[in-house]
Amino acid sequence: MTTPARFNPWARRRLLACSFTCALAGMAAATVATVALAPAPVLAQPAAWPARPVRLVVGYAAGGATDVIARLVAARMGEQLGQSVVVDNRTGANSNVGAEAVARAPADGYTLYVYTIANTINASLYPRLGYDPVKDFEPIGLIAKIPNILVVNPRLPIQNVADYVRHARQSAQGISFASSGSGSSIHLSGEMFRQLSGLRMLHVPYRGSAPAITDLLGGQVDSMFDNAPSALPHVQAGKLRAIAITSARRSALLPDVPTLAESGYAGFDVQSWFGLAAPAGTPPAVIERLNHALNTALAAPELRQRLGEMAATPEPGTSAQMRSFAASEIRRWREVVKASGATAQ
Repeated sequence: MTTPARFNPWARRRLLACSFTCALAGMAAATVATVALAPAPVLAQPAAWPARPVRLVVGYAAGGATDVIARLVAARMGEQLGQSVVVDNRTGANSNVGAEAVARAPADGYTLYVYTIANTINASLYPRLGYDPVKDFEPIGLIAKIPNILVVNPRLPIQNVADYVRHARQSAQGISFASSGSGSSIHLSGEMFRQLSGLRMLHVPYRGSAPAITDLLGGQVDSMFDNAPSALPHVQAGKLRAIAITSARRSALLPDVPTLAESGYAGFDVQSWFGLAAPAGTPPAVIERLNHALNTALAAPELRQRLGEMAATPEPGTSAQMRSFAASEIRRWREVVKASGATAQ
């Protein structure tokens, strides 16, 4: 006689095993369905930028035009960013020391550089640089431009550019012009004028504007194409005579001083300029925010007034505009440097 399944221990074991397996399968299916319906996990987001102070490297010593402009802009940008923008003066080799330090810094938005006309001149002035002025930087935007002023010792019989040209041609030695150093914008303004005028002009380089101005005041040199902030106090005091300005337009601070373009040299337009840049590879979103903070700072009436007191014109714009402008400056100064024979090591 066959034992019923409910009384058969082996059949009962097979039945329990099947029930357990089916239960596990059901639980697994339910788990998969639950996971499929659950929202995807939220990935960790990067910390908001900036989360700490930003360093702004200036390639020149404290107190000069580049440093003063950098500090004015840094204070305003810090208000926009919600973090301090701290100026760090890294001097040497006509700003190349600071430029190289920034070019090698992490591209995280926490190290910026005051990129100037000097960097576009240095591209052809120095046979070897420790950085690439184009490839190693991400432009943020221009800050301002400052004209140079052609000044002469007032003891010379020179009242205007025509007198300057006449004096240079009548003198056996020509005319001398001082500069803050070989390859500076002050030097190359003179070189550009020499190429256009065909005058005999002797370049006398100094280690900075201050000693050059001292010798100009003393009569050891005849003239200088000096930066406006450096020359203005001496012009206003009557110690130097301003006979022309190198920008395309006259300066509101010297409304009676004509431009070189007005004085017979059409198209002459040389200005020292200042911009902001970051290491290449800095995230576009960071560049965009920095550009917005910079342009907002440049729109502040107080900052515009301070810049105006230095004869500086604010130049708000986009990062793309700065990139294009810097590239054109590199091409422009390459020709002037080549013609002048200037070089630096």
